[in-house]
Amino acid sequence: MPTYEYECQDCHQRVEAVQKFSDPALTVCPHCGGELRKVFSAVGIVFKGSGFYKTDSRGASSSATPSTSPSPAASAEPATTPAPAPAPEKSGTAASSD
Repeated sequence: MPTYEYECQDCHQRVEAVQKFSDPALTVCPHCGGELRKVFSAVGIVFKGSGFYKTDSRGASSSATPSTSPSPAASAEPATTPAPAPAPEKSGTAASSD
């Protein structure tokens, strides 16, 4: 259950209350009987370890290099990168053994 913080508009005392989401908000200060208002503050959650960030599921090469280059140039490089040289050598050695 979440903990909510309220501040009195009259005496400025702060009150914490552990409430369900379905519980009604507190409206009366327990110290002076004044009007209470919810105080909104930063969330106290810290994500530690792996698996919480977008870059955790990717390899080191893709997270280190941003994809700012156009996709046609990137797709042209892998087309020329596969080694066609070993295939002719294998067929050349097989032809010479015939």
